[in-house]
Parts: sequence; C-alpha cells; structure tokens
Amino acid sequence: MKKYIFVTGGVCSSLGKGIAATSIGNLLESRGLQIRMVKIDPYINVDAGTMSPYQHGEVYVTNDGSETDLDLGNYARFTNAPLGQVNSITTGQVYQEVIKREREGRYLGRTVQVIPHITDEIKRRIFLAGHDPEVDVTIIEVGGTVGDIESFPFLEAARHLIQELGKEQVLFIHLTLLPEVAGGELKTKPTQHSVKELRAIGIQPDILVCRAPYALEQDIIRKISLFTNVEKRAVISAYDVKSTIYEIPLIFHEQKLDEIVLEKLNLQSSPAQLQQWSKMVDTIKNAEQEIKIGIVGKYIELHDSYKSIYEALCHGGIAHKTRIHLEKIDSEHLDTEEKLARQLDPLNALLIPGGFGQRGIEGMIQAAKYAREHKIPMFGICLGMQIMVIEYARHVLGYSDGDSTEFSPSTSHPVVSLLEEQIDVKMYGGTMRLGRSETVLQEETHIHRCYGAKVVHERHRHRYEVSNTFREELGQAGLVISGVTPEGALVESIEWPDHPWGVGVQFHPEFTSTPINPHPLFAGFVKAGLDFRNRNET
Repeated sequence: MKKYIFVTGGVCSSLGKGIAATSIGNLLESRGLQIRMVKIDPYINVDAGTMSPYQHGEVYVTNDGSETDLDLGNYARFTNAPLGQVNSITTGQVYQEVIKREREGRYLGRTVQVIPHITDEIKRRIFLAGHDPEVDVTIIEVGGTVGDIESFPFLEAARHLIQELGKEQVLFIHLTLLPEVAGGELKTKPTQHSVKELRAIGIQPDILVCRAPYALEQDIIRKISLFTNVEKRAVISAYDVKSTIYEIPLIFHEQKLDEIVLEKLNLQSSPAQLQQWSKMVDTIKNAEQEIKIGIVGKYIELHDSYKSIYEALCHGGIAHKTRIHLEKIDSEHLDTEEKLARQLDPLNALLIPGGFGQRGIEGMIQAAKYAREHKIPMFGICLGMQIMVIEYARHVLGYSDGDSTEFSPSTSHPVVSLLEEQIDVKMYGGTMRLGRSETVLQEETHIHRCYGAKVVHERHRHRYEVSNTFREELGQAGLVISGVTPEGALVESIEWPDHPWGVGVQFHPEFTSTPINPHPLFAGFVKAGLDFRNRNET
C-alpha cells in the first residue's frame, strides 16, 4: 500500500516546514523510492497567482501553468518529483469544488458540511497527487500552524487517514521551535504546548523536528521526548546552518531520520546514495572565488520575493566553484547618476527580475542603460527583458517616450504591449500566458551558446510582450532578437550588440534550475561576471 507522511508546524510560522519536508523527500529518493510532494495552503485564495510578493513571496510556476506557493520551488530544487496543479492544494480550491458539486446536485439534497464533504475532497486531492502506481510515498506539507482555525479541516482529514489506512501507512512529523532566551538557554515549553495542541485533535506525532540556533544536547532531547510521548531517537535537531540550506538533508541523514521514517512505515529500500549531493554541498562550502551580483528590483525588502532567482544564481556559482555575493538594490532609489555609479560600479554583474506595476521602473531603465554603456554583464528576466527593450528604444532608437503600455498606455512608441489574447481579459487569476512552451534560438548568440541547442522549453508568466510593430526598427538599430516562438510571432529573448553579455529572456529560467543541474543561462551569466571581474582586475 502507498504511504503518506504529513509534515505539520507548531509554535509559529516560517520555521522551514518546506525545507524539512523536501529534505525528507530528498533522502527517500536517494534510497531509490518514488515520492510525490504536496503543499497544502489554508488560505481561501484559489492559488498564489493574485497575491502580492510582499504577502506570500514569489509565485512558483509549474510546467502545466499552475501558479503555486514558493515551497514547490524548494521541492523542485531538492527532489526529482514531478510538480503540477495536483501538487498544490488550497482551501479556495477545495471549497470551490465542493460548492460546484453542490450546485450540480451531486450531493443528492444532503446538507453539505465540513465533515465529511470538505474532508473527503481534501483526501481525494491527496490521493490524486500520488495516484501513480509506482509512487511509494506522498509527503504532504500542511501550511500554517497547528491551532490555526484555517488548518483544522486539513488536519481532520489527515486524522481520518490514520483510521482508514492504518498506522503503518500514515506518519506524522511535527516541526516546532525551541526559542533561545537570555543566557543562551533553549526553552522546550512552546514545543510541549504545540504537541499538546496536535494531540487534542487526535494526532500523535511520530517524529519531532526541533528548530533551534544550535544542535540540541541529549538532556533537552530526553526532556522533549518525555513530555511529548515521542521516542528519544525520533526527536531530530534542526539547527541553523551557516553555509547552505542544501546541507539539511545530510544533517538529517546523520541523525538517521530517513531510517526512522522507513522503519515506522515498514518500508524497504536501498542504502542512501548521497555522494553527488555531498559533493555539491562541499563545492558551496569550499568555493574558490567570489563575485558580486546586483539584483535591481522592486520587492527587495522580502527575500522570498525573488527566492528562485537567488537560488538559481547560487547554482550558477556552483557550476564555477564560485560564491555569489548578492547586492539587493531597490530600483526606486536609483534616481541620480551619483547613486547609479555608487551602487553599480562595485558589481561584477547585474540582474533585473520580473514584476508588475509602474513603481521603480525608471530606476530599472537607468540601471539597464548603465550596464549597457559600461559593458557590465546584464541579465533581464521577464519584466527585466522588457526594461532592456524600453531602454534601447529610448537611448539608441531615440524614442524618448518609448515605454510599455502597462506603464504608459498613451505612449506614442509602445515597444512593449499587451498580448493580443489578453486585451479583453477581466479576471486576473490564472489568465496570463502561463506554463511551459517552446522557444527557437538564433545561432551564434550568447543564449544559443549557453544552451547548446536550437530549441528549448521554458516556463512563462506574463501579460506583455515586445511589440511586433517596433520589432523591425529595434533590429535595424542593432538589438538582436535571439529567440522567438516556433511560428516567429513572439519575441522570447533579446541581446545587446557589442556587449560581453547583455541577455534578456521573456520566460523564467530560474524555475528549472537545481543545485545538481544549474541552469545553463545562470551558469553562463556567472561566467560572464567572473570574466568581467578578471578584466577589471588586470
């Protein structure tokens, strides 16, 4: 029978349930097991697509065009499990489906209630995610914190699975916090109360993963075990790592977490094969060189807003045994030449990521101009590519009002405009150009050399495109159209002429980069940054 692991959190949010869940998935995969990852988000939004990055961090896009929580990005970086719409469950989706069925009369006149109708729909979605006959384990991360009213139906559904499938088929891992008080003492009381809250709804955790600033001593582990009824060996220390989060699976493996999981679920497997993962972690820890890369964006204050980009840059560094030092630059503050020089001169490379809305756009345009004129390696992603085109239209073509209709609907030179199929769209959720599609690359370009292929497939999330009305003029002015859709209708990538590495892409390559297989564009970008640094040092 299939096995199910629920990962819950207590005490407070943002403890790292996603990293813990996907690290367990990583270890099980290393033993030859087939896994699936599921994220449950208790919010009533149908998906994360309409949320502000300040509210929920980045929106991670899957191949099938689903807009999901950023934890799915962690799943993709730590495991090989396929991800799509079925791997993301929200309260909004569950209630939407139940209400739809009620309107269709499919409940035969019965009163529709949280139990059993909502909980049954939750279980159906969990089973759907791991329905493939080859799947051994489905790992379900339950968002929020135990005790939240929003999480109750999901925990209730999980409790039902114990009764329906049996204890050997369902495992509960609970992540808690051990806060440090004055004098460096770790307090166990919040963990005790968190487990008590979980047990009050009928769930006894099998394993505790305890977040703390440093590794737990045996006395504390013994105390936690006694008060929570969790055996001592199953109290796992999840201490803060200094180098990289990719070390966490190795830390868990040292504490035999994977062995405990297998034993409790009565699963047989091969020994863990972690040599490649260990080598990657060692490469990060023992990087031979360092470069500074500036991120000029509008959501700089919250690290998770550009989570996949930061991780993909790290992966590009792994490819060259290079540590990436990130300089986060708020584009709203780049309003003078003096500020541009002060912020950008120390950099070895510059990246402008995606985003929406007019705020901070002028600062991005000035940063792109500075990078182009000073030959600083530049990478524009989604909005970043559109910024490169706008800047080129203004300062090379001479269109002083060159702009996107997103920012200036009345501009006489709309070099970036709304996709034709988006013109009459009124509903914003899930209506952009989303998901995986094909791009044909022009030979003898930076992007073609990075991929080493003529045709590539990448994920999109946007409403605006380079305008075909100005495409020929931009090309005549020297802008290289280095990638297009198969029929040639849409511009997918551009490059600056006579520049060491000025590349813009309409898609999001950061979503497919992993520490084991760094994305070729990020590896190429880091290499360009190293070359720029070396030229300036000689």
